[in-house]
Formats: sequence, C-alpha cells, structure tokens
Amino acid sequence: MTNGRKQTILSDLSVREAMRRQIVHLSKDASLDECINRLFKYKMNALLLTDETEQPTGVVSKTDIMGAYYAGLPVESPASDIMISPPLFCSPDDSLEAALEQMRENGIYRLYVRDTEDGVVGALAYPDIVGLLYKYCHECRYSRVSRKSSDPEEDSRVRFRVREVMTASVMSFQEADSLMQIMEGLSMYRFGAVLITDENGKGAGVVSKTDLVLAYKHGVDPAVEAQTVMSSPVRSCQADEYLESAIRKLIFSQVHRMFVYQDDPSEITGVLSLSDAARIRSGSCQACVSSRIKVAGDDAAVQ
Repeated sequence: MTNGRKQTILSDLSVREAMRRQIVHLSKDASLDECINRLFKYKMNALLLTDETEQPTGVVSKTDIMGAYYAGLPVESPASDIMISPPLFCSPDDSLEAALEQMRENGIYRLYVRDTEDGVVGALAYPDIVGLLYKYCHECRYSRVSRKSSDPEEDSRVRFRVREVMTASVMSFQEADSLMQIMEGLSMYRFGAVLITDENGKGAGVVSKTDLVLAYKHGVDPAVEAQTVMSSPVRSCQADEYLESAIRKLIFSQVHRMFVYQDDPSEITGVLSLSDAARIRSGSCQACVSSRIKVAGDDAAVQ
C-alpha cells in the first residue's frame, strides 16, 4: 500500500520500458496531405510537429485531421492551422501508472517522452502500455496462453472477461448516413470508430477515423454514404472471451478496437478498445491489480 492505495504492476514499471523510441516528426509548415502520408507510412495516429529550430511545438492527430475534413479545409493547408499546442511530455523514468493517469486527466491518447539531456527520446501510447502488460501476462505462470503451469490453481483464478472491460454503449449509423453525420457523432462522443448497420440493423461494417482521413486525402465528398468508405467485415470477439485472448487479437491484428457480441456476431453489444484494456492494468487476471506480481528483470513472479 502506498498513500492508502494499492500498487499495481504499472507502478513497478517505468515509461522507458514501454515507450517507442522511433520519433516521427514534421515541420509545422508541412501540409495536411504530407502529414497523412507520414501517418500511414509509419502506421501512427499522430505526429510531432517542430518549429524552425526543430523544437517540438505541437501535435497533429487523425482526430485533428478529421476535424479539418469536417470543416472543409483544403488538404494542402499547413499543419499549424490545426495542431494542438504545446505537446505534453513525460520522463523516461516516470512510472507507467503516472503516465497513464496523465493521459487520462488530459483526455489524450499519447505522451511524448523527453529526457533532460537528449530532448525528445520517444513516445508512449495506449498500445505500448497494453503490449507491455500482455507481455508480462503471457510470461506469467498463470497465463492461459503460455500454459507454463499445470497447477490446478490456474483455472480457479479470477480472470477478466471481455464483458467486464468493454464499453457497453455502441454508436451506430446506417449504411446510407453521410460521412458528415458520422464525423459529428465521432466528435461529440470522442469515439475512434462507429458501427455501420444494414437495413435490418445488423452490423455490416465500420467507419473509423482512419477511413475518414483516407477519404479526406482522396477528395471524397463528405456527403457520400457511409457504405462508400466503411471497412468490412466487422472485427469482433465474444463477450465471454478471456481478456488475454482478445488483447492478443488486437495486438497481432494491429487494430485499436473490436466490437463485442454475446451470442450472434451480427448483434453487437459493446466495444473493446486498447484504452479499455489499459484501464484494467492487467492483460489477464487480478493478480496484477492485487499487487501479487512484482517485476524483476524480464520475469514476472507471483508471490
């Protein structure tokens, strides 16, 4: 216990252990089209923007670019027109718990990592945190995936299921709704994607911010119907599936969310995102949360 609060596994891990060391940046004078190209080339959701002296001055994300699309800004507009400034930073030696709280408090998806001597040395986003948690859960003797132990206690542990972690509310639009309507919904509720349903109310596809950014780049009229740009089929998982298994699918499929169903895959009841997984601070069971896991080197030992 520290200050009356239980420690979690994140308290024993530092930002340095999870951050990405590849820094992708552009001049704040670069066009939005250049930003989009760079985002897709490096499979990122945001770029660090720099000033004339190559000092960090702002961030432009897919959310910001979607806003430019909605506002009708030309794709040739400079990134400085829509960037969020200043960037928010953490230190390599900060705990992941502290970094996660900073992200939550500011309603952001990532932090940049700045060292007092070397400047910006990395970036930390929800996928990085979830990936590290999954690594420790996978290596744990109680992991259902690795099956390192035949101990009967393994099957009696309290394990997280997708339904306990997912966001129960699902925003959906019909195939005939316009991209403009979808952008309004995404902005209002700060979602990363929406479910697109057919005339029978069944899940037919998904429109994400990534789909909208691509539509913007290619000059698609925002008045077109959702079915024009939606991704199909809907990536989904079962509500009673173990969280560890669902996280594995997210990581190896390189997607940020999956829609959740109870019995019928076409009847969507929730959404599981990497943000939801990070909130639990565990990729599998409650051992991490109850502080029974301590990290020593690359191994996770249960006390």
